[in-house]
Amino acid sequence: MLKNFWYACEFSSAVTNQPKQIVMLNQRFVLYRHSQGQIVALKDQCCHRGAALSMGWLEDDCIRCPYHGWKFQADGKCLEIPANDVTTPIPKRAKVSSYPVQERYGFIWLFYGDLPDEERPPIPPFPEYQDPKMHAIYVQYEMQTHYTRVIENALDPAHLYAVHSNSFGAGFAQDPHVEDYVIKHEDWGISTKIIYRNYTKPKNGIFQAFFRPQKTQLNATIAFYLPNITKFESDFGRGKIINYAIHIPIDDNRTVSKRVQLRNFFTYSWADRLFINFHHRVGLEDKLVTESQTPLVIPDNLSSEVHVAADALTLAYRQMRQKYKNI
Repeated sequence: MLKNFWYACEFSSAVTNQPKQIVMLNQRFVLYRHSQGQIVALKDQCCHRGAALSMGWLEDDCIRCPYHGWKFQADGKCLEIPANDVTTPIPKRAKVSSYPVQERYGFIWLFYGDLPDEERPPIPPFPEYQDPKMHAIYVQYEMQTHYTRVIENALDPAHLYAVHSNSFGAGFAQDPHVEDYVIKHEDWGISTKIIYRNYTKPKNGIFQAFFRPQKTQLNATIAFYLPNITKFESDFGRGKIINYAIHIPIDDNRTVSKRVQLRNFFTYSWADRLFINFHHRVGLEDKLVTESQTPLVIPDNLSSEVHVAADALTLAYRQMRQKYKNI
């Protein structure tokens, strides 16, 4: 799991003025909003006896430990120990770790690392999120496998016709060929554009209504941004749909993918449930396959598995991960 990056850890709407526990990177964090609406992120472990601060309560924009009532401010420093006399100095070690946070694109981002502000990698841009023509929905689902397998699944352009044969992938059945593509390398990510020339009308699902010709050209953009973000954009002429996915490593065996999906067609709010249900259906198809893969973590040695030309993007991801893995 990569250090010194911004990790989107929760949807903005899920963090309120009540303490909320976030499990990520094999660790527990507690998030809450203070009276001015700003997000506070602390280690969810009291320095006194290790109780989860997320079980406590807020008071004067601070959080009280549920065990002995120790009061911690936003920077993690303890301000009050109820069992002590008011004249007793607070021990210097009475503090918990705090973390920088930002809110963007409907997510809470937590910086996990020790780099100073000016040296931190940027949060990647989601330019379509600001486009008033794009309508957003939010979905999430969990997979019982390592996040590297989930990321590779999201970047893989060749699995669509097989894994998703009962949903949108049926449109690739007649021509599953993946043309050679060029990978664009950026400072903190990679991307490519792929053209599927003979995409046929899906047999079922909500997208069936938006494909009138028997065959159409589907233009796809697939991207990865460090440390755990994927983007899949589908442009089929009559509409465009973009999926940004944050693949959160809960622990070595569990991943939660939190997604914002943007579309510029059928943008009625009442239709959101149709897209959400379809998204979960597609996610379940991916879940069945990724949870079957062994080993759980993608191999460090590139020669451990067999590769073909269509794997160029996932291979580039593996190489990028190796570059930053031990930094």
